[in-house]
Amino acid sequence: MTDKAETRLFVEQDLAAGQSLVLSEDHAHFLKNVLRLKEGDVVAFFNGRDGEWYGRVEAMGKRQATAVIDTQSRQQEAEADIWLVFAPIKRARIDFLIEKATELGASSLLPVMTRRTNVERMNLDRLQAHAVEAAEQSERLTVPLVHEPQSLDALMASWDSSRNLMLCDETGTAPPIAEALADAASGAWATLIGPEGGFAEDELDGLRKLPFVRPVSLGPRILRADTAAIVALAVLQALRGEGPRRRS
Repeated sequence: MTDKAETRLFVEQDLAAGQSLVLSEDHAHFLKNVLRLKEGDVVAFFNGRDGEWYGRVEAMGKRQATAVIDTQSRQQEAEADIWLVFAPIKRARIDFLIEKATELGASSLLPVMTRRTNVERMNLDRLQAHAVEAAEQSERLTVPLVHEPQSLDALMASWDSSRNLMLCDETGTAPPIAEALADAASGAWATLIGPEGGFAEDELDGLRKLPFVRPVSLGPRILRADTAAIVALAVLQALRGEGPRRRS
């Protein structure tokens, strides 16, 4: 297959040459009614395990579509193991945060409830759908999992100390992020973003005492939580994450 696919879809099924895929009703609607694809058009598929594969639309119905997998366009690649731990924020901003964190390569998205978190409920299905869409658009080969929320205390109590945790400290007492990470070890990392209004003082004191926590400053201005997450992930990826990838 030599045609380039303009559309990428995340699927759960295994991918291999010659395999027939039965696509979901949502996928069928998207291909037929939104993109106006027809039988014979090429679509790229990925599942987070088998790389990316090109397939041709074989049949297009009102509620179902099928495609036949042909050739592999990309093999599965290793990604930086970087988590984003964040306090839930209001709907429009959390949707934006999930989308951009996925584009920036976060491998896991963990909401935590802090003292000043004022969002009690999250629609995890909607947020996971945003992560899927962002992975499809950004040419990622994986989709990060949006975890169930838990308290900050519970997460820290169960934290694997081999994973470094970069604490975004808005008090102005931590060193600049580039300076703080200049001599930091590679390996598994996470970044922790507080709620709008910041962490409570006793939360910050407790976090700073943990041996795996590295406090950093994101600059002299107070950033919104979603902006802070983007800045932190971008710098962490640049210093301790993935290298560049040329587009195929």
